Amino acid sequence: MELRVHGVSGASAGQVLDRPHVQQVAGDRSGGFYRPRPGYPDTTGPGGVVLEAYRWSDLPSGTAARALSLVFLLPFMLSNVAVWMCPARRGPGTAAKVLCRLLALTLTLLYVLSVVGVALDVVAWQCMASARCLAGRSWLSWLGGRPVELRLAVLALVPVAAIGLVWSLGARPGRSYDAFRTPTGELEGKRLSAVGHWDAMPMVRRLRAIHVAAAFAMLDLTLLIATGARGPSGTTVGLLTVAVAVLVGCLALLCAPALLDTTEARVTDRVTSALQATACGLTVVTVAAVLLDGTPWPRAAGLPGYDETVASVFLSQTALLAALGLLTLSRRSRRERQRGLLRGMGAPVLAAAAAGLAVAFSANLVYRTAAFLNRRAITERPGDLTPPPLAYKWAIFGFFLAVSTAAMVGGAMTLLSRRTRRRAAVRIVAHDFPAAPPEAADRMRQVEKAIARARFTERLGPLAIAYAYLAGLGLAASALGLLGLQPSPLAERLFGVPSGLVTFGLTMSSYLIVGVVVALLVGGLFAYRTAEFRRYVGVLWDLGTFWPRAAHPFAPPCYAERAVPELAKRICYLAGQHRGVLLTGHSHGSVLLAATVLQLPARVRHRVALLTYGSPLNRLYARLFPWYLGEDVLCEVGDRIGWRWLNLWRDTDPIGGWIFDAGRPGERSVTGPAGTVDRRLRDPAGVVPPASDSVPPPIKGHWPCESDESFAAATRELVDRLRQSR
Repeated sequence: MELRVHGVSGASAGQVLDRPHVQQVAGDRSGGFYRPRPGYPDTTGPGGVVLEAYRWSDLPSGTAARALSLVFLLPFMLSNVAVWMCPARRGPGTAAKVLCRLLALTLTLLYVLSVVGVALDVVAWQCMASARCLAGRSWLSWLGGRPVELRLAVLALVPVAAIGLVWSLGARPGRSYDAFRTPTGELEGKRLSAVGHWDAMPMVRRLRAIHVAAAFAMLDLTLLIATGARGPSGTTVGLLTVAVAVLVGCLALLCAPALLDTTEARVTDRVTSALQATACGLTVVTVAAVLLDGTPWPRAAGLPGYDETVASVFLSQTALLAALGLLTLSRRSRRERQRGLLRGMGAPVLAAAAAGLAVAFSANLVYRTAAFLNRRAITERPGDLTPPPLAYKWAIFGFFLAVSTAAMVGGAMTLLSRRTRRRAAVRIVAHDFPAAPPEAADRMRQVEKAIARARFTERLGPLAIAYAYLAGLGLAASALGLLGLQPSPLAERLFGVPSGLVTFGLTMSSYLIVGVVVALLVGGLFAYRTAEFRRYVGVLWDLGTFWPRAAHPFAPPCYAERAVPELAKRICYLAGQHRGVLLTGHSHGSVLLAATVLQLPARVRHRVALLTYGSPLNRLYARLFPWYLGEDVLCEVGDRIGWRWLNLWRDTDPIGGWIFDAGRPGERSVTGPAGTVDRRLRDPAGVVPPASDSVPPPIKGHWPCESDESFAAATRELVDRLRQSR
């Protein structure tokens, strides 16, 4: 039996099986098993195996609406991945996990504050009090001129609805994976086998309750702080005390991972549920208190206390990022500093990227809304709305500097590394095609360029680190907003940069963020509707959604929570029906199979062999997630199946690669059973047209190779090993 698992290309079952007529034999539309339809010729594979394919591409994607929702949850996804990228020397560690979860909570608070800024600060407090802003806008003027407390109470429903939206998105996946959960194991105890084996949903429910409670508490705090500007009252102080207590309780629970990560913790469940219920009830009481308090409101340019609240969240993110960075620096090993894709700094890099995106999106939402309601760019002329908080302005300016500097660094790295990558590509091509005729010179150069481009993947790490560092500095600069310092005058006074240039940079940064959002929307649609585009975008998204939600409960659901146990159950069934099971996985399919092998019982493992191709197991996963998928875990995968494992890879592949032995010309080979796993494929097969064709063979790169003779030969070899092992 041969069970094929595809990668991120989203291929159909017929393409995976390389057969035109297929039928589903198990599973459903999201994740199903398919075989060639009986009655048609050539329904078996190389070596006479029975063919079957597992198609899982709809698990992380699905409908277009779901793809769009995943795009908006990108910062949450990045913050969730960060908790899994701990250094390999000491494992995850409680402190790193706590810091990642606290950072994830600040993203939820920032999400709430951005909606509060639009609904309560810009619209309710400012626009509805301005005749110029309301002119010609019947959709706003119905509340214009009404008491401030009425405007705030009515428009407080907008952030309530926004919290309900992410609440429902976070709860929805749990209703569809119930049949695939195996409630055993712990988060840290099984490494890669924790994925799909560890029941994450109890912890996700607790985290979701904590984030919902904190979100409502933050909404209450902004309303109560604004109400306190009318003069403190016993009701306001009491409600404010309860809101602070809810936030403190949420922080305390996040600092106790032992209470959150266990499968059975009824006391913790009751506490988190109580916090959530208290926060929801507090919001109702707070809105009622704001509405019923008839004390006159003070004159203020913006919602009282809102600027300081936003800046305090930014400062908290900066402090948490700095602590996480220092902790990671102290724990990474020398091997990670030299070989790791992110030099062992994956957790702070991903956390900084998540915070940077969340801050940029939130700041620009408030900034562009105010600009739209002003009918012009943000100014400070009489009659215009007050500009958004200075912390937001500094955040937008910091995003512009980070992106522009990262773009320049990336361009410089591309140019500086081109010669080194090209020299290596020339050596490889010369070794592969030593007798190429002169007329193949153009084709040889094309192959060299493809190999040089594929080798740029290893250069992306320093670029990501540079961007994360700049994003962290941008967050730290938000503290200048508390001092009332504007970016334009300060830059002119300290560095001699014309204030007009800085203002232009702010405007361009705002439009740049809009462009990023539009690009993500278009990418989210095309990545799951166009196979060609999905190959580039899907690899990053599927890498992020492979891991369970251990930090942020509103992150996209983990498709491996269903795919891995579903695969394990099916393999156990097939092993009882056939003489052996050959598992073949392309790209991320190989990662799913590696996690599945670690969960197979001993009675099944001796009847299983593994064939991977285009696999990112070593090139991406082992270097980004060294504790959960390091070299020792990969060796354990090989040991469990008796090293009946072959890995096919190409130098032209920018995603997949070798697992144990590079096997390139002039490089040392690995000894022992691990040295027998990797098989390097020459790509392309030739540089001149064969006698039967008019064009030379194509450069395949990361594309699957089920129809190649090399794939068939590897299949036959592993099938023979399975037959001999019985």
